[in-house]
Amino acid sequence: MMLATTVRVLEQLRHDHRSVALILVVPALLLAVVYFLFENETLPPGAPRTFDRVGLTMLAIFPFVVMFLVTSVTMLRERTSGTLERLLTTPLHKADLLFGYAAAFSIMAALQSIVATAVAYWIFGLEIQGAAGLVVMIAVLNGVLGVALGLLCSAFARTEFQAVQFMPVVVVPQILLCGLFVAREQMNGFLEAVSDVLPLTFSVDALQEIAANADATTALWQDAGIMAAFVVGVLVLASLTLRRQTS
Repeated sequence: MMLATTVRVLEQLRHDHRSVALILVVPALLLAVVYFLFENETLPPGAPRTFDRVGLTMLAIFPFVVMFLVTSVTMLRERTSGTLERLLTTPLHKADLLFGYAAAFSIMAALQSIVATAVAYWIFGLEIQGAAGLVVMIAVLNGVLGVALGLLCSAFARTEFQAVQFMPVVVVPQILLCGLFVAREQMNGFLEAVSDVLPLTFSVDALQEIAANADATTALWQDAGIMAAFVVGVLVLASLTLRRQTS
């Protein structure tokens, strides 16, 4: 049943060209904007480019934001159209439904991450120590995390506008506190404590490990494992909060 749900969602996405473009094309275009922001910066000889640091982090943030938005709105549309209520009157278990959605959008997140990473490496010349495959892995985990949080938040929204309103609550604080703008050790004590338990923080730490080391480190795998645990935990929580009837 989970596989059938996955196939159904992918089939719907295949006919939704705007959503496919949002998922696959927009992150690469935003990455281009980031690149050209720093294109004319003046650096001392041998100094690393700002794009190599910021662009690498954006490879994790963009999938997270885009997949959260697309998933939450799509799931809410299923509820308001009555599709979700009809599905849940069948023997389909809520966990099958949620994990089927997660699997479908995770496939899209993987494609998105591959496209964005290819653009970063082969068009904009991203230079880091680690392999591109490791970057894709973390980017995919971030996309799947966005999917899981989007599914969870959609249970508490009644309109698409309300679903979008969860972004300042769930997404923006993680971006501000992940260490992109200010090193976490330089933050206020309370904000640093909050940052230490946010899933996006672990993805940024993992990318920093990739940037600094040619081979995968123990810290990298630990961060990836924590992110995966967050994803599973959020999906389980989403299945528990999913209502069988449309309010």
